[in-house]
Amino acid sequence: MKAFIHQKDNWPEFTWNGNDFLDLLSEARNLQGRLIGKMETLGFDLRNEALLDTLTLDVIKSSEIEGEFLNPDQVRSSIARRLGMEVARAVDADRSVEGVVEMMLDATQRCFDPLTVDRLFDWHAALFPTGRSGMYKINLADWRKDTTGPMQVVSGAMGKEKVHFQAPDFNLVEKEMTRFLNWFNNSKIDLVIKAAIAHLWFVTIHPFEDGNGRITRALTDMLLAQADKSNQRFYSMSAQIRLERKQYYEILEKTQKGNLDITDWIVWFLNCLINALRSTDLILSKVLFKADFWRKHIDTAINDRQRKLLNRLVDGFDGKLTSSKWAKIAKCSKDSAVRDINDLIGKGILQKEAAGGRSTNYELIGLPAGSRVDGRSL
Repeated sequence: MKAFIHQKDNWPEFTWNGNDFLDLLSEARNLQGRLIGKMETLGFDLRNEALLDTLTLDVIKSSEIEGEFLNPDQVRSSIARRLGMEVARAVDADRSVEGVVEMMLDATQRCFDPLTVDRLFDWHAALFPTGRSGMYKINLADWRKDTTGPMQVVSGAMGKEKVHFQAPDFNLVEKEMTRFLNWFNNSKIDLVIKAAIAHLWFVTIHPFEDGNGRITRALTDMLLAQADKSNQRFYSMSAQIRLERKQYYEILEKTQKGNLDITDWIVWFLNCLINALRSTDLILSKVLFKADFWRKHIDTAINDRQRKLLNRLVDGFDGKLTSSKWAKIAKCSKDSAVRDINDLIGKGILQKEAAGGRSTNYELIGLPAGSRVDGRSL
């Protein structure tokens, strides 16, 4: 029984009904153009700030989809360093963080360069700098070998497993990838539709032992950057897929167990893209808030400890700010932290959060909602 899409006789001759998503494609294209136009009206520094925020979000959320939670400060510092930007709280990044950043920047900053086997192998090696995925040694910078059995996506308790998907046999991967790369580099179809197809096609081949999801999303970003005619990224598909993860896996499984008519998949992809484009208003409002904040307080008396913590807050503080956290980050006593906080409250910069609890939490007045860097927001 040919249960999966890649087992069909005419694989990978995908078909679709363009009339079912013509309006969605037009809307996505319109939003892309408006966003690029809006960003071009910003000054150089603000545009770089928005770029840094978007790329940081993209890397963090792409890893979160795989259950891996990266340190936001490390990601932001790594990206800024590679793009030649200065950030308020630069920190050293782990090798694993550097690898993900290196892959994502290569995909987007060199989006118009051809995709090759060696380039994919370089990405794979960057994702796993120790040659291991967790405790397990993997076949690095090479196609998977399936030494422990077929590559499957499985859920359920032992003995009651449900196979959601099984990838093509390992001995077919090289042939499948040759065909995919030829299409990726030479196909002339609309680049947004191409991004949707490439995402489905690559994740279906599942050519590596691990890292397939993150590489799939890097390829998606690469083609969307081509579609934007810009290597500057101001929206994140990975962040939106993270929000719609349940629906993402459902439509992916349905499509991979269906026939080669992928209209429903393209419709879902376009809706996700539209949602991602609309969500950029939050990133932009945060960037504009930061610029306006420091312009407004250019003559306000603020000590070095306060400036350090305020920069943390306007960039997107991880979690809740308490006097204890202030003291730890600023490397000062609890009494000094309380004095710093009360001074800023008196100057109309900080306020106590309305939500109560064991500890008093503080927040910037006027900070756009959803600006924290945690699992629930940007």
